[in-house]
Order: sequence, then structure tokens, then C-alpha cells
Amino acid sequence: MKKILAVVALTASLALSGNVLAHGAKAKHGGIVQSAGDLSFELVAKDGGTTIYVDDHGKALPTAGATGTLTVLKGTQKTALPLAAGAANTLVVKGDANLVPGSKAVAAITFADKKAVSVRFSIK
Repeated sequence: MKKILAVVALTASLALSGNVLAHGAKAKHGGIVQSAGDLSFELVAKDGGTTIYVDDHGKALPTAGATGTLTVLKGTQKTALPLAAGAANTLVVKGDANLVPGSKAVAAITFADKKAVSVRFSIK
């Protein structure tokens, strides 16, 4: 009886964890998506520029008044670049982020309402 309960509990936990993973945000702009709290952040490096798109439960979150820093880590090299509010739900990196496979990026963002969030990206 204990074995049956253990199997049922394990099966239920695996089934529920799959639903949680399936609920994650998907890339809308071809970038890397990470979540922090209720927000989704998509890091997109395209056409020589780097942009972060911000969504709240799948809807664009206005970034007017938001500021921050994108720190790029490549081995022992660390580069900090300012983030500024762009159009609609974007934050634009000021400078060349030079995101290459194997590097990591950490965005520290403060929204206009003073809510601060940090989100980490692994570049593949």
C-alpha cells in the first residue's frame, strides 16, 4: 500500500511540474526568455543592438521611466551597460553588449514605480 501511495505521489508531482513548465513564456521576438516574479523578460540581440522586452502575464508592460544596467559576464571579463526605456515595453542597451555563446547577462531594472527586479540570462 505504501508503494502504491509513493508511486501516485511521484506521478502527480511529475504531472504538475510539467504544467508549470508549460506555463512559461515563449519568445515573441526570437530572443531568450526568463521570468522574475510575475514578469517575463526577453533579451534580443539583433541588427547590432540589444533590447529587453517586458511582459506581465503575456501583455506588454510599459517601461516609461524605467532604468537599469545590463552586466555581461564572459569568463573573467565583466562589462556594465546602461539600460534606458525604449518604445512601448522595451528597454534598450546603450552600447555594444557583445553577447556571445557562453556568456551570461544580468539585467538589474528599476521601474518608474521604484519596483526593482533582477533577471539573469545564459547566452547559448
